Amino acid sequence: MKNIGIITTGGDCSGINATIQRIVTGARIRGWRVFGIIDGMDGLENGNIIEINTNNFPVEAMHLAGSMLQNGNPYKNNFEKAIRNNKLKQFNSQLKKTLHQLGFDALILIGGNGSLSLAWATRDIYSDLQLICIPKTIDMDIPMTDSTIGFNTAVQQLTNYCDQLLMTARSHHRWFVVQAMGRDCGRLALYSGIAVGATAILIPEIKFTTEDLIKHIQTSGSDYGVVLVSEGISLRGHSGQPADMISRELNKANISNRPVFPEHFQRGGSTTASDRMLASGMAACALNAIENNETYVMTAVIDGKCKTVSLSDVISSGKMMPDPNIDCLQISNSYIQPDDLLLQTAINMGIYIGNVK
Repeated sequence: MKNIGIITTGGDCSGINATIQRIVTGARIRGWRVFGIIDGMDGLENGNIIEINTNNFPVEAMHLAGSMLQNGNPYKNNFEKAIRNNKLKQFNSQLKKTLHQLGFDALILIGGNGSLSLAWATRDIYSDLQLICIPKTIDMDIPMTDSTIGFNTAVQQLTNYCDQLLMTARSHHRWFVVQAMGRDCGRLALYSGIAVGATAILIPEIKFTTEDLIKHIQTSGSDYGVVLVSEGISLRGHSGQPADMISRELNKANISNRPVFPEHFQRGGSTTASDRMLASGMAACALNAIENNETYVMTAVIDGKCKTVSLSDVISSGKMMPDPNIDCLQISNSYIQPDDLLLQTAINMGIYIGNVK
């Protein structure tokens, strides 16, 4: 019998609970015990765990957003506080000690690119067990995988949100400047913008000018619509929220508009069937990796197949950027490339996307 730990870290999203439930179901078939760590790394430090099974984590929990194990407690100790207080070495030592005391054969870490990058940077913590990572993020900015858990649901949530705005936009001859999440990656804005038929999509990867944006709106043949703005864009000479910055420029051109902020609505919602299927595939892949004695790997979807890839390859293949919350940590990122087919799709649909070559 194997003892498996599950930990969820970083930002929440839909699909995490589906992943946990599928792991629990697959582990039960194998005769393994599964333990959930409460509050992420904060809980791991103190060994705050519960045994989870199909009774306390039933199949109907699959649709729930967020993580029933919780991702972290801001009032407890964590990597950020440990670094800030010059106690990182002690914190890492305690995490390793707790894992040794818990006696796990393997730990499945469900996290985003920050969590995965941190896990690799502190990999000695997990040297006594198998570490299997499962990628989840609404940003879909993790290298070496074509899909991440939670992205599809977030696209659906943001699309639904914009759908509701379009009728009031039409009623008042008004434009809505909608600010999408995604940090410095524009995939959530791009996918949702195409789905909703946005008039313009502004993302961090593609340069744009407000002059071209205004001209596009004025010559679009419509007096209402949606302009989707990724939260990671910047505008020279301006400060504040990106949607507010674009809204002010539209006001100067006498284009009636309102900036709106879906915020954490994008991270919620009933998990889509697509994300549940992805969660099932990645859970099965993670369990197979444990059976095959793999470690320091991440489950990934590549060309339609779910497989494991080396965590070191994931980190080295991305573009390294400073973590916004943890000093000295570099995060491996995947961004939209200029030859992305969806950029051309947006252009073919008459959407202003910026200066795409």
